[in-house]
Amino acid sequence: MWIVLAFLSALFAGATAILAKCGIQKVNSNVATALRTGVVLIFSWLMVFLVGSQDTVTEIPPKTLIFLVLSGLTTGASWLCYYGALHDPQALTSVVVPIDKLSVVVTVIFSRIFLKERLSRRAAFGPVLLVAGTLLQLL
Repeated sequence: MWIVLAFLSALFAGATAILAKCGIQKVNSNVATALRTGVVLIFSWLMVFLVGSQDTVTEIPPKTLIFLVLSGLTTGASWLCYYGALHDPQALTSVVVPIDKLSVVVTVIFSRIFLKERLSRRAAFGPVLLVAGTLLQLL
């Protein structure tokens, strides 16, 4: 099931980029980010209550809560930068999005450094191709 969800995530993320570029043209990028974040917040809490997991919120360990808050802060910073880049009329969505997706490469590097995850040579080739593909789109 995780693979289906991962591909759906990619589908929705792709649609998000196009919708963002269309919707951000006449709005301050920070206001657009705040509006988007508000919608995500409402949708997320709706899902929590829909599946009945609201009682588990008080059971979150402090260390986990710290990491979730830090993740939220970095997500917010990412979204502010992403919307700021998309807001520029000169910025092509087809260039901004691949640069943003270099986050995959950063994640692989961070997972190796901080989580001590092993990476096979074959698996390491994917991020190399992502960097090469992004560079090709920039030229």
